[in-house]
Amino acid sequence: MIDTSPGSFDVAIVGFGPVGALLANLLGQAGLSVLVLEKEAEVYPLPRAIHFDGEVMRIFQSVGLKQEVLAVARPGTGGMHFVNAAGTTMLIRGGALQHGPHGCANNYYFHQPELEQVLRRGVDRFPNVVVRLAHEVKAIESDEEGVLLKAAATVSDKTQRVRARYVVGCDGARSLVRKTMGSPMEDLGLHQPWLVFDAVLKDEPRRRSPLPDHTVQYCDPVRPMTYCNVVGKRRRWEIMIMPGDDQQSMTRPDSLWKLVERWIRPDEATLERAVIYTFHSVLAHGWRKGRLLLAGDAAHQMPPFLGQGMCAGMRDCANLAWKLEAVAAGRASADLLDSYESERAPHVRAFVELAVRLGDIIQTTDPAAAQERDQRFAGGEPEIFEFPSPGLGEGVLDRDTSPVGLPFPQPVLDDGRLLDDLLGNSLAVIGRRDFIESMDDDARERWSLLGATVLGRSDRTLLDWFKVHGVGAVVLRPDRYLMGVARNVGDLERIAACWPTVTLSPH
Repeated sequence: MIDTSPGSFDVAIVGFGPVGALLANLLGQAGLSVLVLEKEAEVYPLPRAIHFDGEVMRIFQSVGLKQEVLAVARPGTGGMHFVNAAGTTMLIRGGALQHGPHGCANNYYFHQPELEQVLRRGVDRFPNVVVRLAHEVKAIESDEEGVLLKAAATVSDKTQRVRARYVVGCDGARSLVRKTMGSPMEDLGLHQPWLVFDAVLKDEPRRRSPLPDHTVQYCDPVRPMTYCNVVGKRRRWEIMIMPGDDQQSMTRPDSLWKLVERWIRPDEATLERAVIYTFHSVLAHGWRKGRLLLAGDAAHQMPPFLGQGMCAGMRDCANLAWKLEAVAAGRASADLLDSYESERAPHVRAFVELAVRLGDIIQTTDPAAAQERDQRFAGGEPEIFEFPSPGLGEGVLDRDTSPVGLPFPQPVLDDGRLLDDLLGNSLAVIGRRDFIESMDDDARERWSLLGATVLGRSDRTLLDWFKVHGVGAVVLRPDRYLMGVARNVGDLERIAACWPTVTLSPH
């Protein structure tokens, strides 16, 4: 029986997919008491998400799981190529660096069940996190003291009751938490069914040329498709459903192999999964209602053309976790949680809108429109576009300075360490050594009271960044986004005023 005493958990997480599992790691590491409720008894065994980016790997690093994740993921190479029906590469998504701005590769591919197992084993490190698998939340009721959840054990259907101060819905596109909150969804314009076909290559040598190492968007108006080299021997094809297609028959093996016969034959691979998904682009309005919050697909959904669906949920977790910790510890008022949506929603919208625009390129099925598109990209070498890095919306940021609201790069320091390994997960003030040494005792005391790490460094990579931006120091939030930049010591006082230090009861 789950503990039913009032306020028995700081946070309850509904859903234990990759987003819920990462949030449990972050909150467990922060020392909060956490309950996770997941209706399924086991990790879903088939592939779903297959890509995350360098910023997400940096989040895994922050919870001490980078090496474990590296064991089940591979760095992406070659970017993403948009190829027209004539075989001409029109556009390439760059960002295939093996050491990008986050101190790691810019892109990784993985098998979701393996990643989920890594994240769940990570949660096992924290005795303050309780996980209840095969427990489906049936009802959620909020009051002044917290939230009451009613959960049914799926094996016995016995209803249990548990209380938490806050509840985060990481429960997917059909989120019960979102329905309880009454948060409407904004439609951003894409609802297109695609067939997703996952296969595992066999051991025997291939009799044809190897499949590409990079991702390919086949922008053929007759039948748009996507090919992905996932990890190991896993490969994926995503195939657009066209008018007149018999969707029921398309998932049969004989139909599937015909669709991909120009690349692979049935004797060369084993079919693992074939399912038809409708790619959506939607954004919730109202990520917080009192003690209820949303993260991941419960708050937003986007088409996979940028590989950012899961990534967006992981960024949600990194943004929300330190705020929940500050509120639960009584160092900030609950109003701090309102900055979660105001910061994250514009960031997510930028990715959704870009994914939709890329989808317009890929999903062009009118021959005349496709010809016009091809002509726009004609004229020499393929166009290169780099992976975007949109800024956060309004929130815990000193907006008087730039480039506030963007992630701070994670360089390798002169001693061989990565920056975040030096700073840990706290608020941080880091600057030129002479700049930090010029701070007076009052300034140092102020940042100490905020729990900040204050460091003066002379590492070449940091000094180069400070010089380019004309600053002496930066203030980094626990999620490693730039809270402010200081051109003189006095700027630090203004930046400190942005930090949520109001000490009110978190209840």
